[in-house]
Amino acid sequence: MASAELTIEVVYAAAPHDVRQLSLRLREGSTVADALRASRLLDGLPPAQADALQAGIWGRIAAPDTPLRDGDRVELTRGLLVDPKEARRQRYRRDGVRGRARGVQR
Repeated sequence: MASAELTIEVVYAAAPHDVRQLSLRLREGSTVADALRASRLLDGLPPAQADALQAGIWGRIAAPDTPLRDGDRVELTRGLLVDPKEARRQRYRRDGVRGRARGVQR
């Protein structure tokens, strides 16, 4: 009897506007690490850069040995360069109130 297969999606945003997305067929019982190896998205990255990435399934951090289920989306994420609150403050300082939606009065 042939083992069942899983359809897995692997996504990595290497840089702004550079999203790499692959659909894979893996054997049942495959893990996050198996999906990353099969995707080859980390091939060619310097070890320090690859080690800085965090893997997750549907936005939740997952260990490399986490088993996958059919339809899972494995995501590789980079650390934030700027805290989101600080980024908003910087945009406000730069743009002022111009960023407010038109037609909205307060």
